[in-house]
Formats: sequence, structure tokens, C-alpha cells
Amino acid sequence: MEKNEYIAEILRLKKEKNAVIIAHLYQWPEIQDIADFVGDSLDLSRKARDTDAEVIVFCGVWFMAETAKILSPNKTVLLPEKGAGCPMADMITLEDVQHLRKTHPKAAVVCYVNSSAEIKAVSDICCTSSNAVRVVESLAAEEIIFIPDRNLGQYVARFFPNKKFIFFDGYCPTHNKISLADIERARIARPLAPILVHPECTPEVIDHADFTGSTAQIIEYAQNSLQEEFIIGTESGILHRLEQLCPNKKFYTLHAAMLCPNMKKTRLQSVYDALAKMQYQIELPEQIIEQAAISLEKMLAV
Repeated sequence: MEKNEYIAEILRLKKEKNAVIIAHLYQWPEIQDIADFVGDSLDLSRKARDTDAEVIVFCGVWFMAETAKILSPNKTVLLPEKGAGCPMADMITLEDVQHLRKTHPKAAVVCYVNSSAEIKAVSDICCTSSNAVRVVESLAAEEIIFIPDRNLGQYVARFFPNKKFIFFDGYCPTHNKISLADIERARIARPLAPILVHPECTPEVIDHADFTGSTAQIIEYAQNSLQEEFIIGTESGILHRLEQLCPNKKFYTLHAAMLCPNMKKTRLQSVYDALAKMQYQIELPEQIIEQAAISLEKMLAV
């Protein structure tokens, strides 16, 4: 089918099956444009929980679809591309968390949502890049085990000099590729443009950026700023949303290869096939859902 035919069929099937399409900001523009909700993982977590639709089509990666299933266990959650995973989430195992707990028995385990349901289930509380600082602030524990992203963990630790942080050595390959040299080149090319980066970037990149925040916070900064040009240090899918919301401003990517290969797997045909065939459904053990829901609901309460 042609693009317009796919869109028409997706809209028909969505209505027929009482479905809602949720898309992360890192998805292709064509996927964002057909979605009912577009946002970062915190916003989408809320939308997945609150929607009245019977079917949730989650255009993102598998841990996001799992999160939707945990928060809406009685709904059908579809991931359009079953191979859309997350390398960072794959870096940590249940045994890793058990070892960290054993060696730091007084520490609270803060789990970035970029992790599997199994890992969420053995954590004390989840967080996103939007609310990680507030989540840690809500905890009385003096020791924090932060998993699985070392870069986000080190960023959060800057706000809590009196707490001890233990980091797991995970990272996002896409954000981790940005270097100080990229910052220096950007400064030369566009000296007046502020550099906005995601906290999944390395500490040295964060040190030399003008602003660090989640995708939603980067968008808010650009909307409120008087500047006309911005250099964006996160996955390039966000540029589509920025250009929609700020049509009179210019946005440039900090690194030429800021593409998450897993986020980019979902295409219009993927969404159509998901609705037409009701594939690929997220299924989780009841015990995992119950345990993971506790850490997610604690996060949403914060």
C-alpha cells in the first residue's frame, strides 16, 4: 500500500478495535503524526495508565510496551516491531541486582524505566529522566543503587552530595557516542546556539552543554527560550516535534548519527500489521506485573 492508504487503514482499524496509538518522541515523523499521544516515557506512562482504549499500540521499544502492560494489565498492549529492544536494558540481569543488594543492604534501588519488567520488579522505585532527581529526593535512604544507566545516575548524583551512589555500568549506545569534540565543533559552527543535551550523555558532555534535561524538558526549554537556533544532543526523532512546536526556530543535531536503530524499526506497515493481526502482544507473568507495578506506581506518585 501507499503511505496514504496505510494511514487510512490504520485509522479505520484503530476505531474498529477501540485502540489508541502511543508514540515516543524518537519515532519516525510519520509514526508521530498518526499517534494519539506523543511524548517522553513519563508522559506516555501516564497516558497508557489513563486511557480508556481496550488496545494500546505502543510505538517505541519493548520495555516501554511492558511498562504499559504493567500499568494496564487488563488491556491488550501491542508492540508493532517485536525486535525493537533496548541495548541498555539488556545490559543488566536479575543476578546483577541481587548482587548489588547483597553488597549494599541499606541502599534503595532506583531503577530507570529503560529496563525490563523483571528488573523493575526487584527495584524499590522507578524513575525517568524527567523525574529522576525528584524520585531520589523522595527517598530517605542515604545510599542509592542506581540502575542501569551510569550516565543518568551520575547526573542525578550531582544534586545529592550527601548521598552515596552505587552505579551499574550500563549506558545508552546512542547517547554515549556524543563526545566533547562534538560540542567543540558545534560551538565553532554556531556559537550563539545553546546546546541542549539529554542526561543519558556522558558527564563531560553534560559539563560543557548549556542545558541538560529529558526530551520533554528540552522541548520546554526551546519553546520558552528567546534564542532562534538550538543544537540538540539526543535522538534525532525529537527534531520533528521541536519543528512542529517552534516553526520559527532552527534545530540541529549535535552528532550526525543520533539515530536509535531500535526506535527506528517501527514504520507505518508495522502499525498496520499490529492492528490488523493483533500482533505482537505483550504478555507478562502475573507476579512480575504485581511487583513491577509497585515500583512504577511509587514513581507516578512522585
